[in-house]
Amino acid sequence: MTPLPERAGRRCHNALNALHSALYFSPALGKELAPYGIDDPHAVNLATRSAPLGAVGAGTVTATFYNYSHALVARFVPEVWDAASPETVLAARLRAADSTLRHLLGEETVTCPQMAEAARLALRAAEGCTRSGRPLYAANADLPTPPVEQAPHLALWHAATLLREHRGDGHIAALQHAELNALEALVSHTASGHGMNPVWVMRTRGYNERDWAAAQSRLAERGLLGGDGELTEEGVALRKHLEEETDRLDRRPYELLGAEGVARLTELAGGFARTATEAGAFPADLRGKG
Repeated sequence: MTPLPERAGRRCHNALNALHSALYFSPALGKELAPYGIDDPHAVNLATRSAPLGAVGAGTVTATFYNYSHALVARFVPEVWDAASPETVLAARLRAADSTLRHLLGEETVTCPQMAEAARLALRAAEGCTRSGRPLYAANADLPTPPVEQAPHLALWHAATLLREHRGDGHIAALQHAELNALEALVSHTASGHGMNPVWVMRTRGYNERDWAAAQSRLAERGLLGGDGELTEEGVALRKHLEEETDRLDRRPYELLGAEGVARLTELAGGFARTATEAGAFPADLRGKG
């Protein structure tokens, strides 16, 4: 087996994750769920991502999502399941993924040979994922895989979801080992310049400016954050270690695919992701330190 280049798996994941996460910013998702009475953006997001787990309560969603305020989650879960069953939400999610990718990539692209090639490569990589200790991955792995022959773009989206949640579950383990709680993880990630804008974090995760300031103070006490809100050398080193540890915990899918397969999947998924981004998949002010 040819060793993977450094961070090859991370680069591949980042390209695939852009295709997966575009759904959360798509108006198609809200349109699909509105007829069931699920129209609050928070409810749409929480129901969509947690539906593979079944009709779970707020505690399970907070635990598996990790960086959401439990108070926010509890406002909508489990009541959201009274409006629509997880099975109904999952069907709506797949319809929204279909229309979103067709809109962002174009009809010719979603059915092109390269889309099917990327789907097969991503599904092959997902065969290296493991269920133990990875609840969000495991729940999605129990869902049926859209057929590559009939819907290659949905097969790729499904595989991207599996790989995204597999890495995410491992990342949570790394965060807990580093003793970063939900908001401290978000604050330090934002301070690194790679996370969401604080305005987006507070709006979507259920925190306020007082919560944010308190987390900054705790990080400063640990020597991870300076008075200017920037990461210290120790903070930079910790964030680097967290990503490297996440890479280590997530290496099996990409080792299974092999260096050549990972490079090809990164090339294909990266091209699709750039097209989606240029088509307006993500808000212009999503990233940055604010």
